[in-house]
Formats: sequence, C-alpha cells, structure tokens
Amino acid sequence: MEKSSKIILFAGGNLGSWALEEIDEDAFLVGVDRGALFLIQNERRLHLSIGDFDSVTPDEREIICQNSEEMRSCDPVMKDLTDTEMGLLWALEQQPAEIVLVGALGSRFDHTLANVHLLSKGLKAGVPCRIVDEKNEIMLVTDRITLRKSRYSHVSLLPLTETVSGITLSGFQYPLDKATLRMGDTLGISNVLVSETGTVSIEAGCLIVIQSMD
Repeated sequence: MEKSSKIILFAGGNLGSWALEEIDEDAFLVGVDRGALFLIQNERRLHLSIGDFDSVTPDEREIICQNSEEMRSCDPVMKDLTDTEMGLLWALEQQPAEIVLVGALGSRFDHTLANVHLLSKGLKAGVPCRIVDEKNEIMLVTDRITLRKSRYSHVSLLPLTETVSGITLSGFQYPLDKATLRMGDTLGISNVLVSETGTVSIEAGCLIVIQSMD
C-alpha cells in the first residue's frame, strides 16, 4: 500500500447509507467485525476484515471471509484489545496519509468513549485520524488545525487532558485568545464558524474538536 493511501475502518457501531459517502475510490477499506458485513451487504469488497466476529453468525462470517482479500480473526474471550483498536493498530502500521473511523460511535458509550481515546494513538504515530458518523466528526488537536465551513453547524472543544492551555480561535462567532479549558469546563461547547475557514491552536494539552449538526 502506498504512503498516500487513505484507510477507512468500518466498525460495528452506527452505520447507514451516509457511511458509504465517506468512501473514496482509491481508499483502502477495512471491515471491523460487523462493520465488514455492512460493507459486503453494500456491495463493497474489503481489503481486510479483522476482529473476533462474535457479532455475526457463522454463515455471515463465511460471507465476510469470501469477500475479503485478507481476514484476521482472534478469540472473542482471550484478547486484550477491542476489535476497533486491533484494526486501528494495523492501519497505523501502514503509515497512511489518513485514517477515518466510521461506525465507531454507537449505543455502547464505553466503546464510543474508548474509540475517541483511540485517536490519541494516531497523534503519537503522526497519522491524522478522525471519527465520522452521520452528524459528527471528531478529531484531536495538540497544536493547530484549520476547519472549513461544511454541513456541520457547530464546533465544540473539550479537553482530553486535565488542562488545555493557550487556546486561540479565529474565524469563530466566539473567539478565544490564549484561553484555558479544564476537565469539566463547558465554555467550548457549540461555537460557530462565521468565516469560510477557522483556526484552532493550542499551546499545551490535548483538545477534542467535535464538528456536529442537529
């Protein structure tokens, strides 16, 4: 796989027709557990399927196997990582230009929160990672990011570390200049881009940036 490749991981959380719109023609598709079945049901052939596959039937597992260029499975009990983490770690080893996690948010809040935390592994590896669902896009920032006006109407900032300092916003309805957010603060919720582009920069800490729509 070339360095410029984009990897899209389809996990088993919330998925729908909107998720297929995230697929670029040259993207490398990875199905994580039931996310693999979703792709196959929508007539997409997987480059890789990975997980313990405990959320699919034996017949569905066979369908996944037949429609994957490669399949990596593990024991559903004797494992230390979630399926999504296994998929992400494999993707990071490929050093792609970008990793997008789809189906990483769902009804299990523990899995949802864990998947947001997984984005920190992308930061450490120097690979841009983001989570996308029908109404949200989530990424982590430790230095600076530029956002563009899009279908998302709101931008919210939440500290992932205990304190995030030196937060400066430009192009937003509510600007900040070297502000500090601490765990539990809600000051960064529901800001709005008023310019075509806006920048978020920080001096210390790790910030969760959530673009969302109602």
